Amino acid sequence: MVPIQMVDLKRQYLSIKSEVDAAVLAVMENTAFINGPAVQDFSKNLSTFLGIEHVIPCANGTDALQIAMMALGLQPGDEIITPSFTYIATTEVMALLRLKPVFVDVNPDTFCIDPTAIRKAITAKTKAIVPVHLYGQSAAMEEIMAIAQEFNLFVIEDNAQAIGASIQFSNGQTYMTGTLGDIGCTSFFPSKNLGAFGDGGAIFTKNQALADKIKMIANHGQSKRYYHDLVGCNSRLDSMQAAILNIKLKHLDAYNQARRNVAEQYNNAFANHPKITTPITAKNNTHVFHQYTLKLDGVDREGLVNYLSSQQIPAMIYYPVPAHRQEMFSFLELPEVDLPITDWLTERVVSLPIHTEMDNEQIDYITTHVLHFINK
Repeated sequence: MVPIQMVDLKRQYLSIKSEVDAAVLAVMENTAFINGPAVQDFSKNLSTFLGIEHVIPCANGTDALQIAMMALGLQPGDEIITPSFTYIATTEVMALLRLKPVFVDVNPDTFCIDPTAIRKAITAKTKAIVPVHLYGQSAAMEEIMAIAQEFNLFVIEDNAQAIGASIQFSNGQTYMTGTLGDIGCTSFFPSKNLGAFGDGGAIFTKNQALADKIKMIANHGQSKRYYHDLVGCNSRLDSMQAAILNIKLKHLDAYNQARRNVAEQYNNAFANHPKITTPITAKNNTHVFHQYTLKLDGVDREGLVNYLSSQQIPAMIYYPVPAHRQEMFSFLELPEVDLPITDWLTERVVSLPIHTEMDNEQIDYITTHVLHFINK
């Protein structure tokens, strides 16, 4: 059996090696390493894939979130409603900009931000909502967008884990995650569904004026070389990463389908087990399973992770400490919040390997050992 990885980047690379090698070599030959033709091509191709007018590549997903908040003119002290059950980057950038994260609870079935909790958290200082499409499926964007419109709030979608996912609204219209809010952000970290061979990110918007401002901020605040109209930063996707992403974008739908196939096999293996709740696909969602995350009941989770490790099976806990309990936010003097579902999930979730190259032998091996430990 091939050794099991959380994400098997080597095998994925080997499956597209000739395409990737040729694309990288082309960049080396034309020497346009920064903002070269490969970056422009990728931006255009991703725009077409998502069905959104403007895609601005940048250095990483964290930068994408920070630039989005800067572009919307958010000011220190402005309140931003966001889930605590997410990777720290979502709220880290708020702290950097001296914005005030307002942490709310999530839906225990989808792991995504709860629209009811958003509505309860709105105050006169609320300026934006940052939903996270966690683990690979969309947050409840129809409800979230309705709330944003009612209260005149910005929406910044954190789409780092769900690129290629979609959601259908009640009017029958289907939208790609990341394209519904004022701005969408994503990461091309190597382990993502659309991953580079290094860091990378992108920002999406339908708004021309916002797109122009985002481009300026990401390029030292300049629209014309050496003329700096805004305080910006230096955040660029390099041409080699863009060339690689251009190749992988062609395969993204197939990659996401492969992940769904693995998830289905896991679901069948764990079906109806009293101590295991398998992840759901929310109504009208297409889940792309960036992570395959179980909820455990009455199981020694740490013992399970250690046992699987002893059998050469990696497993991860995403996330053991929610954002509202992180020491890094202490300087903001945020009020204490009661997020019972978030706290409950952090004690029960565990993620199993899932990626595009998994085979039946690996899946059977993993599920057999998970069930062996839980049933013993």
